Amino acid sequence: MRLTVILPLLTTLLMGGSALAADTAKAPSAAQAAQRQKMTDCNQQATTQALKGDQRKTFMSQCLKAETKPDQKMTEQQNKMKTCNADAGKKDLKGDARKTFMSTCLKKAS
Repeated sequence: MRLTVILPLLTTLLMGGSALAADTAKAPSAAQAAQRQKMTDCNQQATTQALKGDQRKTFMSQCLKAETKPDQKMTEQQNKMKTCNADAGKKDLKGDARKTFMSTCLKKAS
């Protein structure tokens, strides 16, 4: 008697749980889609060049690390940050002294 009640109940729970799990799949974000496309493009290039083994691995690594938008210029704030960071490095500043210098440097008008 118990088996006839428990078995259909367990079956229903298992089927219902798997149906719910299938509905929770999300669409990839724009960044994920872009990365997936980049991976596909790099893979096609490696196949066209007939690369194998370590050569293919190295090529794929370099291809995936390549900038996707090389035409994109640095913003004014990024340029200030780069310049101030280089100046702080030249002065060999560390800790609070570096923090103070960077703050002052970034607040200056460019």
